[in-house]
Amino acid sequence: MARHYFGTDGIRGVVGQDPITPDFFIRLGFAIGSILVKNNTDKKIKHPSVVIGKDTRVSGYMLESALEAGFIAAGVDVYLTGPMPTPAIAYLTKALRSQAGIVISASHNPFPDNGIKIFSEAGEKLPDAFETEVELALSQPIKTVLPHELGKAKRVDDAEGRYVEFCKSTFPEKLNLRGLKIVLDCAHGATYHVAPKIFSELGAEVITIGNEPDGFNINLDVGSTYPKTIKETTLKHQADMGIAFDGDGDRLGIVTRDGETIYPDRQMQLFALDVLKRVPGGAIVFDVKCSQRLAPAITAAGGQAVMFKTGHSLIKARMKEVDSPLGGEMSGHIFFKERWFGFDDGTYAGCRLLEILSRHADANAVLNGLPTSFSTPELNVACAEGEPHAVTQALQALAGERFQAPAKVFIIDGLRVDWPDGFGLIRASNTTPVLVLRFEGQTQAALHRIEAEMLALLREVKPDAQVGASAH
Repeated sequence: MARHYFGTDGIRGVVGQDPITPDFFIRLGFAIGSILVKNNTDKKIKHPSVVIGKDTRVSGYMLESALEAGFIAAGVDVYLTGPMPTPAIAYLTKALRSQAGIVISASHNPFPDNGIKIFSEAGEKLPDAFETEVELALSQPIKTVLPHELGKAKRVDDAEGRYVEFCKSTFPEKLNLRGLKIVLDCAHGATYHVAPKIFSELGAEVITIGNEPDGFNINLDVGSTYPKTIKETTLKHQADMGIAFDGDGDRLGIVTRDGETIYPDRQMQLFALDVLKRVPGGAIVFDVKCSQRLAPAITAAGGQAVMFKTGHSLIKARMKEVDSPLGGEMSGHIFFKERWFGFDDGTYAGCRLLEILSRHADANAVLNGLPTSFSTPELNVACAEGEPHAVTQALQALAGERFQAPAKVFIIDGLRVDWPDGFGLIRASNTTPVLVLRFEGQTQAALHRIEAEMLALLREVKPDAQVGASAH
């Protein structure tokens, strides 16, 4: 069955437009709740429970109330946390022994958008089969349970403290962040009240920006998807580094003392080296957008380099398949399975990074020493609905004949071609009707050559292709 509402990462859209409406969210809460009640085989559980958190969008109040009503009508108890990072809800779902967790958020999107992500009782994304079952249940009318079977709602007053202490507990006791001056950009989002506490209580001097949400300013000229602000603030305060999150707190952005961005694929080099010391031979999973420099760094550290499709639910699924201790995406999602739950948590990833750097006299020297290349930003080509996948299939069909050794062709996700001195990527977006392009060269000349070759092939298939910068 084709799914109508669920995409690769929950449900997302413009508030007030189907399906991001209060009536739909009541039905959604009832549909999910009915399934949880039906699947409850534990006689000790009178009412299944669900944890509901949200980011700082003004629409979150409306959607939270609607979901709450739907769950209660289905006979499900509700724990309300208020604004909390997405990964914190994953953790709290597990900690509170709830049967599901829901985050009301549109992540890095602007405030008019909103949506949901759903977690299982293990703090993991619910399987596609469950989402399909929810879509079927949404077609059924709401039939409220008997009055004595209704669920209840309760505020989790210590949600913030639970998450703060949990993150701090993972930081080695013998280490601290004293003497380190950092700028935190919380994107006026869900990390605004927890991340500053975590890093300051670990000993760092913390300068916080993007921590004054008003319901409308989430991700507005701040956060990991708008690095200009964190760069300027880090330089202004002469901080040792800057750390930026997105609106729901699952992405990590890093800038050095000099304002240089350390992109996630470079971060992954550092994380992989650290993790592989304790998990020798481990498989490290990364998406097709990542630097050509990453795989050799993983191999040199004794790990297995596993390139896979873009999409954080896809990366997590692949991590499970290969029993990976670490995964990451160019978008800023870093997934730790070693010493963590396997979900992407920007705040925790920041803690892990600073843990590594705290062992060195000069943190910036470590960051600046990571191998890098010349690259384009992420580029987009607008397409008609359904066109991107047709274009990438046509490119894949031509690639074997067009690109000869030493070039290597990968069709894991769109078309990626690797040369000894760089790579080019053209793939279909998972969420919007655009082609996503990225090019990298170990020299400027290599970058220009690879970009020209890939664009020439693209225009054979799509002559009207207009290349523009990505919105994120």
